[in-house]
Amino acid sequence: MKMKTLTVTELNNYIKRILDNDFILNNLLVKGEISNLKYHSSGHIYFSLKDSTSKINCVMFKSNALELDFILKEGMEVIASCRCSLYPGLGSMQLYVNKLQKEGLGELHIKFENLKNKLAREGYFDQEHKKSIPKMPKRIGVVTSETGAVIRDIINVTRRRNSLVDILLYPAQVQGEGAYKTIIAGIEFFNKNKNVDVIIIGRGGGSMEDLWNFNEEDLAKVIFKSKIPIISAVGHEVDFTISDFVSDLRASTPSQAVEIAVPLEEDIFSEIDNYKIKLNEIIDKKLSYERERLLNYKKFLSLNNPEIIISNSYLELDRFKNDLNKIIENKLEKEKMKLKSLSDILQAHNPINVLNKGYTIIKDNNDNIISSRDKIIDLEEIKIIFKDGEIKGKFTSLN
Repeated sequence: MKMKTLTVTELNNYIKRILDNDFILNNLLVKGEISNLKYHSSGHIYFSLKDSTSKINCVMFKSNALELDFILKEGMEVIASCRCSLYPGLGSMQLYVNKLQKEGLGELHIKFENLKNKLAREGYFDQEHKKSIPKMPKRIGVVTSETGAVIRDIINVTRRRNSLVDILLYPAQVQGEGAYKTIIAGIEFFNKNKNVDVIIIGRGGGSMEDLWNFNEEDLAKVIFKSKIPIISAVGHEVDFTISDFVSDLRASTPSQAVEIAVPLEEDIFSEIDNYKIKLNEIIDKKLSYERERLLNYKKFLSLNNPEIIISNSYLELDRFKNDLNKIIENKLEKEKMKLKSLSDILQAHNPINVLNKGYTIIKDNNDNIISSRDKIIDLEEIKIIFKDGEIKGKFTSLN
């Protein structure tokens, strides 16, 4: 059987494909000591990982290097999350590193980072979901061990700051396998009974293993769903847990959580005094404003007093009366002159006035005036009217 002859490039690419398709080699955690460290100007980091007998080249590209929260140094023991592949150009096998953890954190820390990234992508840490911590809580719910130093510190700090605030403890396990379930039960208890204004969950410091119950996904989801604001106070200032990120507020210590949640009693009374001063200022300003309005209404009413209006109306009526009388007098005078003129015309045309000149008026028995000779011939009796009376007589025709 004749074997196929390969070029170097074909061989390297073939080996690369085999490495790239291997599930284990694509999901590696490799522990070793850093050597040959070089921070390149491009942002990439080149180094080797070695142990007592072997060494392998590594590269961490800029996008992953930017997420490092510590500076790499020669001789530093680390755990690399990476994949193994071949660089065809040189035919050298190397590790492509995604994440680096300092030695001692190991798989637990990687698990923490994976969960943290997952919940961040799903919006559990988004600020828009954070609830405000009440300024004046009457009762604080605490979920922690009933025998630990945490609850004693919380009680002492609370009593020192404000004697009016009550503390309700839900005893929970804060260490050991499955302890997070009792923390969940405490949060659900307070949400069901709605008997506190804010909840503090926490414990003292310890290793990552000691604090791991506060990194459980189920607990994170219960914190997120809580209707009551939650302050996470786990460990010391340098310790961070998933509960810290998902809670409404993170306190570096349980004592600081109380300082955040419980206002100083003297601050409350001082704030009340300030409100009292502001309220009095508002009342005085309001009274002054209303007093000014009242004076303006009084001025308006005085100008529009009904007595003044009526008095002015009487004057107006008198004026109308005088004007009306003048109009009537003028009208009467005109009518008198007109009547006199008509009377003069009537007098001028009054037939009685003709009688004063010696004339008479002849009428028949029906008082019809006889104005011609022909109309009188057939009458037996006529009436003759003089200026000083009338006479009746029979008429005898001369013809």
